[in-house]
Amino acid sequence: MRRRLLLVLVLVAGLVSLAEPGGPSLAASKGRPICDRAQFAVSDALKEPVSFHGLPAVRLGPDVDWRMDPHRNRSWMLSLHALRWMGRLVVEYEKTGDDAYLERAEEITRDWVRDNPRSGLGVSEWAWAEHAVALRAPTLVCLSAYVRSDWLSASLVEHAGVLADPGLYRAGHNHGLDQDIALLGLGCRLEVGQWRDLALSRMTSSARQAVDDQGVLREQAPRYGVYVHQRLGVAFEAMRECGLRPPPELAARRTALEAYVGHATQPDGRLVAIGDGPADLRPRGFPRPQERIRVFAGGYVFGRSSWHPSATFYSIRFGPGRQLHGHEDHMGVTFQIGGRDQLVEAGFHSYERTAYQAWTVGPTAHNVPVVEGARFRPGTATRLVSSSIGRTRQVYELTDDAYGVSRTRKVMVEGEVMSVLDEVPAGSRVRSLWHLAPGSSVRVRMFEMPGCRPLEPEARTEEISVGYLRKASSTTLVSPAARAVLTVVAPARFRVTCPARW
Repeated sequence: MRRRLLLVLVLVAGLVSLAEPGGPSLAASKGRPICDRAQFAVSDALKEPVSFHGLPAVRLGPDVDWRMDPHRNRSWMLSLHALRWMGRLVVEYEKTGDDAYLERAEEITRDWVRDNPRSGLGVSEWAWAEHAVALRAPTLVCLSAYVRSDWLSASLVEHAGVLADPGLYRAGHNHGLDQDIALLGLGCRLEVGQWRDLALSRMTSSARQAVDDQGVLREQAPRYGVYVHQRLGVAFEAMRECGLRPPPELAARRTALEAYVGHATQPDGRLVAIGDGPADLRPRGFPRPQERIRVFAGGYVFGRSSWHPSATFYSIRFGPGRQLHGHEDHMGVTFQIGGRDQLVEAGFHSYERTAYQAWTVGPTAHNVPVVEGARFRPGTATRLVSSSIGRTRQVYELTDDAYGVSRTRKVMVEGEVMSVLDEVPAGSRVRSLWHLAPGSSVRVRMFEMPGCRPLEPEARTEEISVGYLRKASSTTLVSPAARAVLTVVAPARFRVTCPARW
């Protein structure tokens, strides 16, 4: 540990000295300006106004107010300071040869550098946020292919110093990967081997934390599995352009991610909305796994009747307590029949710090058992006690003490029928929550166990997230409180009775 800390201190000291006169510069460097042009959305960014994330367009003007926050939206502010929208101008210049694009790109960037000194008074908190730096630096490298001024050289060196700072590095996180990609690009452009070596070393060790051997992402959201997979592809291409060979371990982790994403993709082509991931995301280019059903030790069960678009699909959550982009969704299930949503979660709405966003992350926004009158304990792990996986019938049992008492859920799936038994110890009572998808066509029946006494659920109207910043009304069914509640979900055409076996 002491040797590793010493190495980091030496590298940082080297970065500081490189920023002084006589350090790396665009004028002296022959390094490649590696530019991932695919990161820039297609648009004529020479024209105002500018739009990010589908929000109403905003006119920035020739002298940008870098503190503006017209939508009170964190993602919008990040995008403003990441300057990827400036990168579109560089790409348009390459396509058209029109100097107006390059002149505007240089004007925007120089304005940003002038108005956003690090630690300057009144500077937006997003200007030097670690992820904004990681996304902006590669865009500055793209610009450096055509602009080699001293002010841009100095900014590139300053960005490298921030990216290499161990106190700002996000190991095991998608931000950390973006930081490494950015530092690698700067090292290649300005021919600084210390930056390249640090980026490669951190990228490999970070991947060990981020992606387990089965491909499950520590961030607890399949949507980020798609992102990390894509960004590792960008990293590998940058390495090759820099004359480096991608480490085999990184390649193996990226390949493992494909199984995780592939199994999390529903029959209709959308990624199951677990954790921070919009319900309308359709991953592209991922190979189809061989198995129909897969239990991931990191906390997921994904099952389907076939790989046909009209198949039945289900997911179940368990595993380590919530972290990063995960939700308090343990024991939660989702269910598709005929390639159509039936049981869903409230899903991901945005990163805004609102009461609604807080609710979407909490347990009651998911299809879970809630212990009556008990306080929920955030971050509690859930164990998968057993699983029995047959060709037409699968049974899973999970348990935890998220409410201070033992709660157990058994899930049985037979074809188009899902049966779920929720139990708590004597002296406690449980309610089962079920969020129906808009337009759901299933029949849901509840029974108090043992004895199969029919229960009449309470029906509530709630809003779920169907995409980024988009909501839709849906029905939530809440069972009466009982020591054991059995819920049977089946197509409306089925006659539902209390199952005689488990």
